[in-house]
Amino acid sequence: MNKDKKKIHVIIQARQESTRLPDKVLKIINKKTIIKTLFDRLKCSKLVDEIIFAIPKNNKNNKLKKYILNNKFKNLYEGSPEDVLSRYYGAAKKFSSDIIIRITADCPLIDPTLLDQMISIFINSNINYLSNTLRPTYPDGYDIEIFDFKTLKKTFQNSKQKIDREHVTLYIKRNKDKFKVKNFSHTSNLSNLRLTLDEEDDFKLISRVTNLMKNKYFFKLKDVEKLYEKNPKLFQLNSHLVRDEGMTLSKGQKLWKRAQKIIPNGNMLLSKNPSRFFNLNNWPVYFKKTKGCEVWDLDNKKFFDFSFMGIGTNILGYSNSFVDNAVRKTVKNGNLSTLNCPEEVELAEKLIEIHPWAHMVHFARSGGEANAIAIRIARAAINKDKVAICGYHGWHDWYLSANLNNRNNLDTHLISDLNTKGVPKNLKNSIYTFNYNDFDKLSEIIANDKQVGIIKMEVQRDKKPNNNFLKKVRKLADKNGIILIFDECTSGFRETCGGLHLKYNVIPDIAMFGKALGNGYAITAVVGKREFMKSTKETFISSTFWTERVGPTAGIATLDEMQKLQSWEKISNTGKYIKKRITSIASKNKIKIEFSGLDSLINFKFQSQHNDLFIKFLTFEMLKKGFLAKNSLYVSVAHTKILIEKYLYCLNEIFQKLGKFESKKIEEILNKDLDI
Repeated sequence: MNKDKKKIHVIIQARQESTRLPDKVLKIINKKTIIKTLFDRLKCSKLVDEIIFAIPKNNKNNKLKKYILNNKFKNLYEGSPEDVLSRYYGAAKKFSSDIIIRITADCPLIDPTLLDQMISIFINSNINYLSNTLRPTYPDGYDIEIFDFKTLKKTFQNSKQKIDREHVTLYIKRNKDKFKVKNFSHTSNLSNLRLTLDEEDDFKLISRVTNLMKNKYFFKLKDVEKLYEKNPKLFQLNSHLVRDEGMTLSKGQKLWKRAQKIIPNGNMLLSKNPSRFFNLNNWPVYFKKTKGCEVWDLDNKKFFDFSFMGIGTNILGYSNSFVDNAVRKTVKNGNLSTLNCPEEVELAEKLIEIHPWAHMVHFARSGGEANAIAIRIARAAINKDKVAICGYHGWHDWYLSANLNNRNNLDTHLISDLNTKGVPKNLKNSIYTFNYNDFDKLSEIIANDKQVGIIKMEVQRDKKPNNNFLKKVRKLADKNGIILIFDECTSGFRETCGGLHLKYNVIPDIAMFGKALGNGYAITAVVGKREFMKSTKETFISSTFWTERVGPTAGIATLDEMQKLQSWEKISNTGKYIKKRITSIASKNKIKIEFSGLDSLINFKFQSQHNDLFIKFLTFEMLKKGFLAKNSLYVSVAHTKILIEKYLYCLNEIFQKLGKFESKKIEEILNKDLDI
């Protein structure tokens, strides 16, 4: 039947756990699964002897395995989930394949006539590898690769890089001098068409194309060409997708593309959105596991986190064993019931012990909630609605309403251009803003509107208080019968055992703590004086999941461990050292920088018109060196001396490059390096 009676086998690589389109091979078009459609089309080949399925051997693919066996597809090989090359080699060896045709299950419309054409050329040519993808002229989704077992074995034995093991034939393509390779071209260039199955839009197009064909199961490529000539707009449905993009995207980036379609803005927290890291093409986006200050992405690539450490949540480092063990013990005994958890009482007592001025505590699970609770309590207690604020306090209506008068009112309070769409217009004029250290502006607000009953502010973020600013605020509040609230969700436990206000000896009426309080577990606290906190009985503040016990358990364990390690002293001293070294590195490379914020919350900017581009370049270069890093660093006890020195060494290399960029066309240079 075929030359020298060599066994010609198609090996289909298939899996369920596609990141961009899970279970895609089992999706159904015209009562047939994608994988059955592909199998039936391949069966029409006159030259193929056997069709073999090579799937990952793990529980995630049990459904696919069961489907293959139930449909009596006959030939099945299970191999490595990640090392697809070894899976191919194992399959070919098991079934004694002489000539192997590599087909991926995301190409359900493979034309058997085209396949036979290429097989004939391969068996009648003195070549090792034949493909129609080296210089694509066929539509994406008609990808065929043919090679002999000897070539597969050589590739299997010599491929050392992970990417070569994952993509099977990439080693051959990158080492054309070691193999006799040939490209098979179409008479016309149809490479702009996409009929592969990677994303939902691909599925929609393949479904529509199939339904428009007279013979819905066995139409040929020439039928697709005719349809394209007749209805080119149809093929624009997925034209925005990039050919072979999957080879360049990490698992995290693939998942991000999927997330953006089903989750508004792609994720839940602006600070973790890839756009905040300049949408770099290689930004990992998602994590698989953590330990200390190390983060592993979905591809198991390890990074050192010298950026936000969970956005300030992990002073003790990621996956702290003391805290995690306490949580595990609690979870083992149950997390939530009809009854209350006793841990909340113990945690409240600890917080009051640390802050003797406070008498009562209300718990929540996020900083935004804690801020909203504090405002509700204070408004109920003072019987006035208007608030003067300074700093960032979350996403709730009460806060964003500051921008109803002027969209720029909150611009100097961490995040600029916050949109008020969805915020009730009747909240206008209920919130006034003043900048840190601007006591005159605050005094003016209080003097002009006697309905201001609350001052809410961060104790310190970018700047230190000057001219007794905090004490003046306290005195102003007392004089006018105003409740003073300190938002310590970020600053808490970073310079003192408790609130930063303890350092400045300025006592608020209410304070909020979050982020570091649970070392990565969701727990926030509103602590306050009894005369104000008791007003919760006169309003309604309640939520089911504020009563779970993991958060309070983590809070207790975190406080114990922080007090044991004196963590606030450690991270402050570490931060001072890092700032001193960065200053020296910058000076050495003739770069001007300016620091702001607490010693343990390092933040710097370049005193250059190219600040944003410099930060972008820094982030990009540090990522290549294995660091999640920007111009901000939230210090933790897990940032060891060895890692800090490695970080500073890499930073120095980057500053050397930046020092040379200043007088050149910076944007042109950086854009070229960043490939954007």
